Amino acid sequence: MRPISNEFDVVVLGGGPGGYAAALYGASAGLSVCVVEKEKVGGTCLHRGCVPAKEYLETASVYRTVLEASEFGISSPSPTYDFSVAQSRKQKVVDQLWRGLSGLMKGRGIAIVEASGRYEGNGMVSLSDGNTVHGESIILATGSVPRTFPGFEPDGRYVMTSDEFLALNELPQSVAVVGGGAIGCEFASMLCDMGAEVTIIEALPSILAGCDEDIADVVKRSFRKRGITIHTGTSVTAHQPDGDYTKLLFGDGQELRVNAIIVSVGRRPNTDAMLGSDASVELDARGFVKVDPYMRTSEQGVYAIGDIVNTAQLAHVGFAEAIVAIKTILGEYAVPVEYSSVPWCIYTNPEVAFAGLTENQARNMGYDILVKKDQFGGNSRARILGETQGMVKIVAERLSNGKAGKILGVHMVGPWVTEQLGQGYLAVNWEATPEEIGQFIQPHPTLSESFGETVLALTGRGLHIG
Repeated sequence: MRPISNEFDVVVLGGGPGGYAAALYGASAGLSVCVVEKEKVGGTCLHRGCVPAKEYLETASVYRTVLEASEFGISSPSPTYDFSVAQSRKQKVVDQLWRGLSGLMKGRGIAIVEASGRYEGNGMVSLSDGNTVHGESIILATGSVPRTFPGFEPDGRYVMTSDEFLALNELPQSVAVVGGGAIGCEFASMLCDMGAEVTIIEALPSILAGCDEDIADVVKRSFRKRGITIHTGTSVTAHQPDGDYTKLLFGDGQELRVNAIIVSVGRRPNTDAMLGSDASVELDARGFVKVDPYMRTSEQGVYAIGDIVNTAQLAHVGFAEAIVAIKTILGEYAVPVEYSSVPWCIYTNPEVAFAGLTENQARNMGYDILVKKDQFGGNSRARILGETQGMVKIVAERLSNGKAGKILGVHMVGPWVTEQLGQGYLAVNWEATPEEIGQFIQPHPTLSESFGETVLALTGRGLHIG
């Protein structure tokens, strides 16, 4: 769509979650907005990231459910899967969401320019088709791309990043996942559930290094029980292709023969070609845009949000940063994002969700703390579902009288915890106490009762937890 003019209140460079959220929020406030996006609005999250990955994980969940249906008295002998059908379904979901987003943006009068853009300075964005657009304010939101390293460049056959993996029509039967963070563990979990032989190789001492140790331990036990091999404190050195396989060399002379290697070692900011010579936007040594708490860059009138700033690379964080940027542009009161307590969700089997400080983080910050845990094994709904692995863990400040003060962190692992984190996130960010939260009634039987039970236990008068 070609804009009616080339003058706008706001020009957004990048149409991913941060960029389109800024456009929608700004347009709803009456600003004229142009979004410059070289591919399709929705960005990596919608087209090559969050949404496709979770659709595949849901495919794995359905397959796992059918395999275990006999426990519920349902006969389903020898189920099989056709991953090309899952790929088609994934694309249908993505296309429906993309069309809905495009229609929503156009309905709010947002001009969408399908071209590559570069910020030239002084409010001017040059386009790959030779035109330019100008904004009174500029929001940079060009997102990120998968990190790679020498010797493991993606070739689409032996070595893949998330981009290549999410485009497959057929799953490899043996896979090495290089990187045991959230994305790597999601891929490993899905592949294992679909019958692949999976090995995780992580350079750090543990997988899911950013999680509370108790939570990560549950995932590690589950992975090992399901046959996933985990090597930690280990780096890969090379791989040697050989027909349908490649030999992966890692650690101290160790070898592994696999069909594919998935490199999942994080993402880097997509800022290489974002700025022209007259732009005065400052980057750090790793290519991230430097911003203040209100998302303002070093150049007046220019803001940066999403994966190109050195904050949590999460779509919902990009949404929040977009709102802060637009409110600042409007001259409204804006509350900076509190990055230490944003919600995190990892869609492995079992799922992980958390907000706030881990137990170790709280201790290292000098807090005297109280900790309570509730295992899902005692939860009625979890028993009904047949998914009892996991727990809710809450970290609270210990007051001088020995009672629990504000809740510092909520950590969950188990069935559908990504859908249960909301009340925990609110508790952390409102600095609520267990006495306050404990007054609220949890419906029975539900998985969310475990949060309520754990909070109640922190008051010193738990029902099912001592």
